[in-house]
Amino acid sequence: MAGLEVLYTCVAGGISCPQDAVVCLVHWEMIKSGFRCVGSGDEPRSSDKKSELLPADWSSNKELYSLRYKSNSDTNFLLKAISVDSTLIFNLVNCSTQQVSDLMVDIGDHVDGDQLRTFDRAFKDADGLSEAVRKQLLPARDKAAGQRAETRSRRDEEEEEEQRRRRRGAAEDNDPLRIPSRNPRQPHWPDPMEPPFAAGGADLDPFGSRGGGGMIVDPLRSGYPRSGFNPSSGIPDILPPGAVPPGARFDPFGPVGRHRPGPDPDHMPPPGYDDMFM
Repeated sequence: MAGLEVLYTCVAGGISCPQDAVVCLVHWEMIKSGFRCVGSGDEPRSSDKKSELLPADWSSNKELYSLRYKSNSDTNFLLKAISVDSTLIFNLVNCSTQQVSDLMVDIGDHVDGDQLRTFDRAFKDADGLSEAVRKQLLPARDKAAGQRAETRSRRDEEEEEEQRRRRRGAAEDNDPLRIPSRNPRQPHWPDPMEPPFAAGGADLDPFGSRGGGGMIVDPLRSGYPRSGFNPSSGIPDILPPGAVPPGARFDPFGPVGRHRPGPDPDHMPPPGYDDMFM
């Protein structure tokens, strides 16, 4: 672990028992998280100053370790470690909010008491202990910051996925090989008597009710009673709905309802139709 070996070597003279080595590692994790040690004991002193090193008397009491820290925002924290049999109990107190986080460490699982003078052999599982310190002992503010970063990352991924879906949709709409929908919609025809078509509306008013007119006789606007036939609604098997705009003149080009029951007047061929000299 980068930096821990240098710290361990600097304070090696004060390390005489396994719990000293554990406190040294916890201190280094605090330093890596942005904290600075200002002294030992519970009360501030005039000689306090921020440092990455442990104070000279940090290991004077093997039963109770007490160290004071400042965060990046100059918030004061008090770290205490109490030795109970083969366990070291850590408490980290935010002096401003009185929030407390704690960690219990089984010393024998992490430190080899017979190899304290050799850094490479002193710790059995330094990585596991460091992870426990970060997850359980560090202030909740740092954990919340990590959760916010994870939330932002997840939100960014969702936004990127949405943008990819939109780009795929736009590419499909512009694909010349894409088969269009088989459900054609009836076009919407504007009213020819309303702006902006009012200028030519007189041509569609055969009797000049709007002043002047074009066509004089419209078979569908003759003024005489007629059936409810409306060419705009379409003619079965001849014109689809909407083929004739509303209000436009329409001259029927065949009998309406040609598939009517009964005999067809044209069902018999004319006499001599097969005589090539006729």
